[in-house]
Amino acid sequence: MYTYETTLSGRKLVVETGKMACLANGHALVRFGDTVVMSNVTASAKPRDGVDFFPLSVDFEEKLYAVGKIPGSFTKREGKPSDKAILASRAIDRPLRPLFPKDLRNDVSIVNTVLSVDQDNMPEVAAMVATAVALEISDIPFNGPVISVNVGYVDGQIVINPNEEQRKRSQLNLLVAGSMEKIVMIEAGAKEIPDDIMLKAICDAHVVIKEMCAFVKKIGEEIGKPKFEYESHDVNHDLYDDIANNFTEKFEKALDTDDKNVRDDAINVLRDEITEMFGEKYADLETFAADMEECIYKLQKVIVRRWLLVDGKRVDGRKLDEIRPLSAEVGLLPRVHGSGLFTRGQTQVLSVATLGAISEAQLLDGIDNETEKRYMHQYNFPSYSVGETRPSRGPGRREIGHGALAEKALVPVLPSVEEFPYAIRVVSEVLSSNGSTSQGSICGSTLALMDAGVPIKEPVAGISVGLITEGERWMTMLDIQGLEDFYGDMDFKVAGTKNGITAIQVDIKIDGLTPEIIAEAFKKTGEARRKILDEIMLPCISAPRADVSQYAPKMITMNIDPDKIRDVIGSGGKTIQKIVAETGVKIDIEDDGSVFIAAVDRDAGNKAMNIIKGIVTDPQPGDEFDAVVTKTTTFGAFVEYLPGREGLVHISKLSDKRVDKVEDVVIVGDEIKVKVLEIDKMGRINLAKID
Repeated sequence: MYTYETTLSGRKLVVETGKMACLANGHALVRFGDTVVMSNVTASAKPRDGVDFFPLSVDFEEKLYAVGKIPGSFTKREGKPSDKAILASRAIDRPLRPLFPKDLRNDVSIVNTVLSVDQDNMPEVAAMVATAVALEISDIPFNGPVISVNVGYVDGQIVINPNEEQRKRSQLNLLVAGSMEKIVMIEAGAKEIPDDIMLKAICDAHVVIKEMCAFVKKIGEEIGKPKFEYESHDVNHDLYDDIANNFTEKFEKALDTDDKNVRDDAINVLRDEITEMFGEKYADLETFAADMEECIYKLQKVIVRRWLLVDGKRVDGRKLDEIRPLSAEVGLLPRVHGSGLFTRGQTQVLSVATLGAISEAQLLDGIDNETEKRYMHQYNFPSYSVGETRPSRGPGRREIGHGALAEKALVPVLPSVEEFPYAIRVVSEVLSSNGSTSQGSICGSTLALMDAGVPIKEPVAGISVGLITEGERWMTMLDIQGLEDFYGDMDFKVAGTKNGITAIQVDIKIDGLTPEIIAEAFKKTGEARRKILDEIMLPCISAPRADVSQYAPKMITMNIDPDKIRDVIGSGGKTIQKIVAETGVKIDIEDDGSVFIAAVDRDAGNKAMNIIKGIVTDPQPGDEFDAVVTKTTTFGAFVEYLPGREGLVHISKLSDKRVDKVEDVVIVGDEIKVKVLEIDKMGRINLAKID
């Protein structure tokens, strides 16, 4: 067994290997405070037949025993990964993937298992360290190491790996991954952080990352295995040369359009021509079809990258800093609570907002202390959005990731529960995709929220920047479409308000980014999102609607003495159930005495509120109530003047005339109006019937 120690953010971090999981290609167990994460990496001995890509799988397994919980499911065991586990897996996958050999086709699996959690030390950070060590000491080819750190901005100070208390107060939740030389991944949620502070946070993170990379590198040098040899799956150079020599001009013509459908149709024609011209020459090549696709991909990539880097030309004729044609609409769907349609070129997203009672917030069962989510953003990417035909099988990791990005972007501008006591769900339906649908969903969702009457603090827009590199040369272009994303080196997505950044997600295909590239991306996206807001979104809807939709529940809030909660609920819930049955509202009561009443009919909500007020307010002489007769006796009638609360109307107080028999005036079930005459020393209420 080997043990290595260092400090990360002033806290001890211990790496152990050689004791467990000895059949894996690489294994590491990391202790960061009381957080313990185990990483195991494996690789297949040879590629599977027909695989023409690098099959990497990364899993982040949340075990509820890590925080002393028993799963709440019927089976009492962990099921499919939570959204947070999927997002953690993606945050590990994205910085690793570009650093594997591009021609590697062996299956590689990385499994991070969270064994123990100390909330001050994030398991995502420990998992990346464990993964870096496991890969570094394994025999799997990898150009690492890569390390991640979390960054906060607390009380005007940048904090690396903030503890739980600091994270609660932080204006920034930034995850940065990097190598010794460059930044390889950025994921952030922020409360309108200025560009310069965000850039400094990233650069400060890289200082710590480089120290940790050196630590991991040393472990690899001491106990690492030699990297195994693998069968290279480079492009068939002879076939590529034949295609390039005969079809380059035709591909240039096919690619030179802003219409994805026209481009795809033209390239399909070229596929048939290539097959006809070279099918016989390469008849003995069993993988001709796959090799042809590799060659076509490479040729298109060469053309697009040359146009951008050398000629400053884009496939659709735009300038490098020009945004595609934009449009925005709201109020498209009559019965929903809010809707917005955002279009950028051939990318189009319809976002729909729904408002609900606070009790409809999403319940969470995970390894951190977050137990519910009031704002839910979901993103759907159907096959028809890219002109393909396949059945829908629910959201994949990409869809969950894009939904989470939009959620991060919008949470900072949402009103508090006290200001707007609703649970909020937004669903973004991608109708057409040709680049940056996640940013389109942010814009569309801002429109939908404003259309729904959600008083957001500032509207949010999102835009992406692409990158092309060649040696030391590089250039960026704004608002990349699908082809530029596909053949480019970066998709740098930034969302925010006019005041600052609220979310970032960066995907790269190269070994990393320099501070200069990041700074230029911030500058371009900042100018672009302000343009989108001022010229397209705000002219469409300048402010949130003054009131919610007539079809949305009307929320009424009130606060009661916590000691009175049991009176409102009643024995076995009878009182509150009666109020709900009588008024048709939804009622949520929290432990601090906050009461949320949701009603489509505001009059019904007010009625429920008045009933609750009556229950929690001690009646005083002179108060009047609508009451129902519950029992008659020889000396008077008992009436329920509030749910669960009864008083006596003495026979002498049933009328201003003499009454011989109670039933001559009232019977059980009658609705009458009563007035409080007195409250005796025993707290009993004496009432009088009034007209």
